Amino acid sequence: MPIASLVAVTSRAGLARPLQIVLFCMLWSFAFVAGKVGVADCPPLLLLTARFLLAGVLILGLARLFGEHGPLRWRDIAVCALLGLANNALYLGFSYTGMQTVSAGLSGLIISANPVVTAVLAALLLNEPLTWRKIAGLALGVIGVTFIVWHRLTLGIEAWQGVLFTLASLASLVAGTILFKRLSPQGSLWIGNGVQNLAAGVAMAPLAFSLSSLRDITPSWPLAAAFAFLVLGGSILAYWLWFRLLKLYGATAASAWHFVMPPLAMLFAFLVLGEAIDGRDLLGVIPVAIGIYLVTRPARQSAPGAS
Repeated sequence: MPIASLVAVTSRAGLARPLQIVLFCMLWSFAFVAGKVGVADCPPLLLLTARFLLAGVLILGLARLFGEHGPLRWRDIAVCALLGLANNALYLGFSYTGMQTVSAGLSGLIISANPVVTAVLAALLLNEPLTWRKIAGLALGVIGVTFIVWHRLTLGIEAWQGVLFTLASLASLVAGTILFKRLSPQGSLWIGNGVQNLAAGVAMAPLAFSLSSLRDITPSWPLAAAFAFLVLGGSILAYWLWFRLLKLYGATAASAWHFVMPPLAMLFAFLVLGEAIDGRDLLGVIPVAIGIYLVTRPARQSAPGAS
């Protein structure tokens, strides 16, 4: 059965969209932990180059195997390649470089500022309405995340160099989000994701091999497990879900779900990496949850029409 047909079948179920949101949040949050595990035994740019190239080959190979059709015009191929540079190469390149000196939890916290920047730019460039309800929700999300970030920074265990790289990662993700909505590539999201991964891998390979070599890799089971998750759960499934949510809900509402990444990333980092969680960190979850509700509720009410 074609991949698009499988998606169409699952989309008819009433719980399809909530399950897609939950799965996206889980995969995206755990990717910070998997990335932290991976860069411990492999240079970050080499890890990403292999991840992108393998994911691109797998995606396009599966599309051909299952008869997925949705040929992209040359314009759409160029747009997907551009998105691959922003959403894949730059976003994850900066993020993984930063994770060498900052915790997975803090990395997830900084990236979660995505909804605020995206909402402002979407209102200016995409004509997405920025209602008072959304503004209140975004403000609550910022308050919650800022509270957690400030508390963790005062502990003095994070490196400012890593924070700067992670901020550059945030800017790349926001740029990719706006470009996706602004340029609106047509055709199959699945095939488009494959093009993005291949473009990112090809673009990153020269830099990766100029800064490091295969001798810098320490083979290990944790590295193998992290790499498998990053390819299958991160580059393939999570990114497909991300672009689907962008089409269904718009840039502001879809990006609001990044506010849920901090508590999830900290939880996964605690369970897998043993990163400490302070009880005061959990207080920031309450305004985050309320903020997500305020930002996404209007979009969900209008979602049937959007589909």
